[in-house]
Amino acid sequence: MSDAARQRVTFSQVFADREFRAVWLADAQSALGDQLSRVALSVLVYDRSGSALLTALVYAVTFLPALFGGLLLGGVADRFPHRTTLVACNLLRAGLVGTMAVSGMPIAVLVVLVFASTAAAAPFDSANSAMLADILEGERYEVASSARTITHQLAQVGGFAAGGIVLTSLTPRIGLLADAGTFLIAAALVRLVVRLRPAPREGHDDEAYLRSIIEGIAVVRQTPKLRVLLGLAWLMGLLVVPEGLAVPYAAAIHASTAGVGLLLAAGPAGTAVGSALFMKLLTDERRTRVIGVLAALGGLPLAACGWHPALAVSAVLWALSGACGAYLTQVMPQYVRAAPTARRGQAIGIAASGLMAVQGLGILLGGVVAAEANPALAVALAGTLVTVLAGTAALRWQRLLAGDHTLPTAVPVDPATVVV
Repeated sequence: MSDAARQRVTFSQVFADREFRAVWLADAQSALGDQLSRVALSVLVYDRSGSALLTALVYAVTFLPALFGGLLLGGVADRFPHRTTLVACNLLRAGLVGTMAVSGMPIAVLVVLVFASTAAAAPFDSANSAMLADILEGERYEVASSARTITHQLAQVGGFAAGGIVLTSLTPRIGLLADAGTFLIAAALVRLVVRLRPAPREGHDDEAYLRSIIEGIAVVRQTPKLRVLLGLAWLMGLLVVPEGLAVPYAAAIHASTAGVGLLLAAGPAGTAVGSALFMKLLTDERRTRVIGVLAALGGLPLAACGWHPALAVSAVLWALSGACGAYLTQVMPQYVRAAPTARRGQAIGIAASGLMAVQGLGILLGGVVAAEANPALAVALAGTLVTVLAGTAALRWQRLLAGDHTLPTAVPVDPATVVV
């Protein structure tokens, strides 16, 4: 396909697809509800316990299932029809989140419910991404993926803002019930509009599930293109370090509480704008070529935070870093398309679980540095590390694109050689 033809693919053309509109709407309103739920859950736990530590612990639990959820559950998307997986996960999460809203629910039970709900997100995310690739092909899929990324960033900003407004006049339980309602709506939309397609892998009852996990790991490990793309995707774990340190960072630069909200909104807002421009101004081929460079540039604004810039300047720097994070809108479609169809859900699960894990680990390590030194230094170190690692990955990616035979694009997979 020529560059001129690729440039004709627009957001409006992608949204003209009825199935995509249903999936997008289901995903968008669920994402908004998730952000509202996070605020509601934090307020609920803090009101019940009065403990900031316990509140933080419950929030941290949302990362724990990702350490194994994508690895163990991501392959579910390969073993059942994608539509069936999406509907089942939405109904399950609706029940779990709705149960959280029951009056007098013990905090220990809340922790278990949060854990289970987050674990259910692994097969959902895998099936959702894989199904988009079924519905849309080529650059249409990449534009659709970009629309999803932009939507999630806007939902993150809007959900936090709405959470503050809603919970001021209502109760945390209303917020949780609202989130449960979004899952029910999502399940109905997907079930009624999206066409049922067969599972990517037939005869799954005859194959041990553990073996499928091992083979999924082998596919990623032994395919250089997938490894490089995975590394670039996981760098987002360092790019979100500022979000985890927004409160102490704001205090370090003598900003008010309102400044925390500005800093938290800066990154997602930058990503939303950057993703839109990234898709509109560059062709598919050029986007593919610059992903490594853009990832490396994303660390530079954060590195500048080491000089303790004022609130306005810091917000601009975080927004610029977020805008460079638009590279992920091209990385993930490339990753999904490069994965074998029969192992696509498992490969996506590995990527998603790793991304969540490095986010949690990155924020944890950033907190350690902030406690030992200062938050600004922690943000600067994260940015510097991103630039160094992304620069290395960018060189390897260029070699792959140039067809360097020392880095084959795929090798035969022997699951027996994988160590887990």
